[in-house]
Amino acid sequence: MRGVDEEKVKANNAIRTSKYNIFTFLPLNLFEQFRRLANAYFLFLLILQMIPQVSSLSWFTTAVPLAIVLSITAAKDASDDINRHKCDKQVNNREVEVLIDGELKKEKWMDVQVGDIIKLENNEFVTADLLLLSSSEPLNLVYVETPPNNCLDKFKGTLTVNGQAYSLDNDRVLLRGCTLRNTEWCFGLVLFGGPDTKLMQNCGKTVFKRTSIDHLMNILVLAIFGFLATMCAILSICNAIWEANEGSAFTMFLPREPGVSGSLSSFLTFWSYVIVLNTVVPISLYVSVEIIRLGNSFFIDWDRKMYYPKNNTPAQARTTTLNEELGQIKYIFSDKTGTLTQNIMTFNKCSINGKAYGKQLGERVVDFSWNQLADSKFIFHDHSLVETVREGNPEAHAFFRLLALCHTVMPEEKKEGELIYQAQSPDEGALVTAARNFGFVFRSRTPESITVIEMGRKVVYELVAVLDFNNIRKRMSVIVRSPKGKTTLYCKGADTIIYERLHPSCSNLMKVTTDHLNMYAGDGLRTLVLAFKNLEENYMEEWRKRHNEASTAMEGREERLEELYEEIEKDMTLLGATAVEDKLQDGVPQTIEQLAKADIKIWVLTGDKQETAENIGYSCNILREEMNEVFIVAANTAGGVRRELQVNFDICHWSFFSHAFRSARRKMCPDAAEEPSVIKARAGLFWLKKTETVQDEKVNGEYAMLINGHSLAFALEEDLELELLRTVCMCQTVICCRVTPLQKAQVVQLVKKYKQAVTLAIGDGANDVSMIKAAHIGVGISGQEGMQAVLSSDFSFAQFRYLERLLLVHGRWSYLRMCKFLRYFFYKNFTFTFVHFWYAFFCGFSAQTVYDEWFITLYNTVYTSLPVLALSLFDQDVNDRWSFQHPQLYAPGQQNLYFSKKAFVNLTVLSCYSSLVLFFVPWAAIHDTVRDDGKDIADYQSFALFAQTCLLIVVSIQMCLDTYHWTAVNNLFIWGSLAAYFAVTFTMYSNGIFVILPSAFPFVGQNTLNLPNVWLTIVLTSLLCILPVVAYRFISMQIRPTINDKVRHRARKELPPTPSLRRPVRRVSTRRSGYAFSHSKGYGDLVTSQRFLMMRPVKSQAMQFSHIAPTES
Repeated sequence: MRGVDEEKVKANNAIRTSKYNIFTFLPLNLFEQFRRLANAYFLFLLILQMIPQVSSLSWFTTAVPLAIVLSITAAKDASDDINRHKCDKQVNNREVEVLIDGELKKEKWMDVQVGDIIKLENNEFVTADLLLLSSSEPLNLVYVETPPNNCLDKFKGTLTVNGQAYSLDNDRVLLRGCTLRNTEWCFGLVLFGGPDTKLMQNCGKTVFKRTSIDHLMNILVLAIFGFLATMCAILSICNAIWEANEGSAFTMFLPREPGVSGSLSSFLTFWSYVIVLNTVVPISLYVSVEIIRLGNSFFIDWDRKMYYPKNNTPAQARTTTLNEELGQIKYIFSDKTGTLTQNIMTFNKCSINGKAYGKQLGERVVDFSWNQLADSKFIFHDHSLVETVREGNPEAHAFFRLLALCHTVMPEEKKEGELIYQAQSPDEGALVTAARNFGFVFRSRTPESITVIEMGRKVVYELVAVLDFNNIRKRMSVIVRSPKGKTTLYCKGADTIIYERLHPSCSNLMKVTTDHLNMYAGDGLRTLVLAFKNLEENYMEEWRKRHNEASTAMEGREERLEELYEEIEKDMTLLGATAVEDKLQDGVPQTIEQLAKADIKIWVLTGDKQETAENIGYSCNILREEMNEVFIVAANTAGGVRRELQVNFDICHWSFFSHAFRSARRKMCPDAAEEPSVIKARAGLFWLKKTETVQDEKVNGEYAMLINGHSLAFALEEDLELELLRTVCMCQTVICCRVTPLQKAQVVQLVKKYKQAVTLAIGDGANDVSMIKAAHIGVGISGQEGMQAVLSSDFSFAQFRYLERLLLVHGRWSYLRMCKFLRYFFYKNFTFTFVHFWYAFFCGFSAQTVYDEWFITLYNTVYTSLPVLALSLFDQDVNDRWSFQHPQLYAPGQQNLYFSKKAFVNLTVLSCYSSLVLFFVPWAAIHDTVRDDGKDIADYQSFALFAQTCLLIVVSIQMCLDTYHWTAVNNLFIWGSLAAYFAVTFTMYSNGIFVILPSAFPFVGQNTLNLPNVWLTIVLTSLLCILPVVAYRFISMQIRPTINDKVRHRARKELPPTPSLRRPVRRVSTRRSGYAFSHSKGYGDLVTSQRFLMMRPVKSQAMQFSHIAPTES
């Protein structure tokens, strides 16, 4: 307890997810920006332009655009980081009650210190890592949602009070990132705060994410620099040769400056051409890229089809630099709870004595007003079941009596008749709530008794024994004695387990119930079979003695108890089956189906137990009945894994897991080599980065794999990670259960490292932050588990189904637009620059420009900038309906077909060809040509006007060919830019402007563009440049049409498909939930212990350390 007079230590519970602060922003941001090679190049160019002997252009022509580029990018990065600071401030300024000098006082989270005792209330977020001292619940239980688990549950400590030591373990620790549920209050002692909490230790570092196109552009820019240096070297050498052979003839009217020799002139010419030809890497490239990304981010923010009205939550692009990578996703890593599911369990259907109950939604809801203790939130759609129960049907009564007795739920009744059930798992709570509504109300319990209100009559059952659930038994039983002295065993569990223990007389009923179970499994429901057995009193007395002996045995206790359980749980009578729905979010199965058609692999990484994850896998069609096989890699128990680590690690561990992977791989691909095929290469800037790529292997059939966190921890070791990756990548579906936040990130990083594919991670909780940061793209679901995932994400929205639109529409369009932009941008600038190169052979390699200075100034800023921006913001190959109709359109982005090194080489060759035509055709047309009045038109200004007009018309036609979706903006910008060019040209070449500003506009004489042969040459030049492109595209579409060509052809002839509600098709299934309960081990020992009745005076509360019960998440 903190005293008010204590010197306040430095607070250590503040968190920070931002990248910069006010002092580090400028240096760090500039460092990040100058890591872009083009920015560094333009800084070098600026320095060159300050040397008068080298540059013919003023320094500000580069300084101003560079400053604009850096400022725009810095402003965007600052805006993003300010939002992170605001979110951090919001979290750090939350208030919590802290015990200070014997009184509870409000303190900000960031001021909470290690050693403080704090009070939390229901539905509050856990402030820091806490040692649980006491709570409002029986046995000091606390229920939490979304606890980071597995490796995070390893905590060992010692608490010393008044000289007495108490051992501490993770059952008594509340971790930051959890939410307190179903608990009125609790007190906790702060163990770790802020960055030292286990959650923040597992969150991973905030990294600067760059798209694959960014990395490719850096490489291409480096290649362009080399190409530019090569061109400049060739021209400077040619200048030296020309100066030596021809230059002396020109020194009479072009004298050299004093001290400038031929060799020095050649050296200066090299740098002059670096400036003249610098447009191969125009500075406006990066500004345009940022504007395009920003515009496409706004389209995501404004998309009403991704708006969730229930929570008033729109989609949000939190990072504006990753849009096009949304169109290249190959692997999706998804959390389960809150992402795929709502974590809401509902009792939908049941089978009682061979009759199925529970109708499809749409039927009238059952009225439970006759039951005063009914839960008003419970909904059921079959009135016949209520009638059966109220008529006194003995089988129906026994069915719901079992549900009211066979569980470890704890009730809380704060007001008369207002029951709150605190269940370890939501599905167990759903079953007890169903019994409550049908007239069998579980009211209270003690270690020796269970009180049930049966159809309005209070009945107290003596609790003889609890035969608890575990992963091996897959069933749970209770033995109770009624007030009349009748002893009965009630059992519920997996159908395969219960069926083996039924009396032979149940065979016919078992067949009918099996049909119902198959039907429920086809609907994706989680099933459970119920049975009972009446026990004779003499046998029970003898069995209880043996049970007591086994319970107190020092050796072989578990084995002896299991034998007793097996003995009594046989020859049972079948009652029926339950069907519980773990409610998926709307549209999850359909979204997964669409993404699978787009050849996107979906892996589920969850903290849930294997059975729960497997059930959800079938529900949302990640796992399918028609799959050839579902492989399971798992150790038996956590203790077993620990023993394997401690004793003979090499043999126990490696032989088990290596054998599991190899046997699975041989089934999927019998001809596969023993060792994986790994291609080693170099990538990155200057090819310094070494890469290893594991090749995909052909698989016969469809397979899936489930692997738990303990096994995954071993498999992620260096010696086994390639074996793991190779095997799981053969599977259509991978589900990793019981994994920690850190393991989620490690799986993502493993795929990133060896598959060289673009990854996306999606989650909604704090335990998803690490994988969201690790993936290329992080998506946060703004759900009920706080905003931690959203704060760390690149994109966010409210429902998983919006991922389909984000990828298949916005992502695909963004990738298509960016690739078109880059292809066109490099094409128009290469063509522009190569004309200078050819002109050098006709101007004595003197670094003279072929175009007039005003055209050079306005070419990239006015004439071609707006049209290419319109193309990059509004173009669509097909609309969103066709995109959904044909998810296969997504494949080109995954394969980098639209912009790659190969595409870059192709456009460079095309630019070279176009520049040859644009230079030599006009040159040949006006060479030795005279006008109608006999005057020669082969002067510099006439040729410059001629060549630049041809260039602008050709690149504009090329843009028209690349535009699929015409809008008013496209038309305005393209035709407006051409109109602006001719307006400026006719104005500058007029006599009037020369009279007004003779020094600024030295263009005299009649305009060359009024000559018919000039226009004929422009038409000829345009045809020669464009016809090869048109012919190639036409032949390609006829011989090898792409999926894009086929869909666009169909879209021109047909109306867009109408959007329809896609309902999941019922699947015929024999596979059912092994056990519907989400917890790994029951609380039978806890609810039957004497601690249940312990009084808890204030002074002793701190010593009653007890369990923290996680609600499944």
